[in-house]
Amino acid sequence: MADVQPLRALHYDPAVVGPLADVVAPPYDVIDAGQRAELMARSPFNVVAIDLPQGDPDPYQAAREQFESWQLQGALVRDEQPAVWAHTQDYTGPDGRTLTRRGFFCRVRIEDYGPGRVRPHERTHPGPKEDRLRLTRATRANISPIFSLYSDPTQAAWQALAPATRETPWGEVTDADGTTHRIWRVADPAAIAAVQQATSGAELLIADGHHRYETMQAYAEEVGGQGEHRYILMCLVALEDPGLTVFPTHRLVNGLDSDRQEALAEALRRDFEITEVPLEQIAPAPGRGPLELGYIDARLQRPFRLTLRDQALADAALPGRSPAYRELDTGVLEALVLKGALGLSDEDISHFNGLFYARDTAEALAMVRSGEYDAAFLMRPTPVQQVREVAAAGENMPPKSTYFFPKLLTGLLFNPLS
Repeated sequence: MADVQPLRALHYDPAVVGPLADVVAPPYDVIDAGQRAELMARSPFNVVAIDLPQGDPDPYQAAREQFESWQLQGALVRDEQPAVWAHTQDYTGPDGRTLTRRGFFCRVRIEDYGPGRVRPHERTHPGPKEDRLRLTRATRANISPIFSLYSDPTQAAWQALAPATRETPWGEVTDADGTTHRIWRVADPAAIAAVQQATSGAELLIADGHHRYETMQAYAEEVGGQGEHRYILMCLVALEDPGLTVFPTHRLVNGLDSDRQEALAEALRRDFEITEVPLEQIAPAPGRGPLELGYIDARLQRPFRLTLRDQALADAALPGRSPAYRELDTGVLEALVLKGALGLSDEDISHFNGLFYARDTAEALAMVRSGEYDAAFLMRPTPVQQVREVAAAGENMPPKSTYFFPKLLTGLLFNPLS
């Protein structure tokens, strides 16, 4: 069961660093060199200096020294009393809908993955873990939060926090995507107790941040004993929150020689009904059931709709999997096409060898039109309920089966580990 605790947060002092908008940043794994330079130009205190450190010969030592210096300067201050932090994100999604997602920041005790505790929902790539472990050792803090989901059908936790959100927020930032992030510090013991009661029986499902969670598991074991290093900074959002949405991540393939092109064409003709559609309709509508995809390749440049001929094909390709997984679009595509027809291995998929991803239709089409990729598969979003069902069956989805939008910002709060 989840052990949810308030935290004595470390956070920026706007009186010293200026507007929060100048010092926060998107998640580290979406920032390229140009964006890093742009963020650093906003403020020498921008969190990207710590989260994506630079320094010769040891960037992690540079991060440690910078982080400590900011605390000595009073740019970062630590709360005397523990609190949970209510958080809202007003956003317009890729589908054009305007919504508000509600959650809260807290500390959560690190547990091994398993029923009733914490579950991953996707297979992870191996690369980022060592980098994040070295950064954690250097800073002895969680620099960015994990985004996790839990079930709260009556929204009891949010109801306990909602009164605080009628006041002026402690911090407010509108990011480059137009999402407005607001946080409120809630130190009222009764509200904290109500949040803990609402989450006491919860199983947590990691939505974003698998690598950082697994890094913190390793760090906690490395340090040993008990203490603050056994807890991780999380933002928890209820599965039932009306502002929680999931969007698709599209698949692109390359390296298709003539043999693999023919194998792909044969598999598509055999297993799918193929219908040409207008380009503006290539992305399939949200839904659940037998696999439905948009498809375009660099050779024909014609948009198609692919519909699985029979669910029995997916069932046969995924023996031993749960019913929810056998209806999972990314899982069925992986089994029948990526692994089946194209012969990609788990290692290929983990290391982007012949497979890449796009977050929106326009990006996927541009990558095929340019010839950079040979073909694109346009996916439906995975329904939240299906995410939950697959995790409850103890199964992990293929990488990037979900795209939870909006992302959390880095730099609103830090969680010291000592």
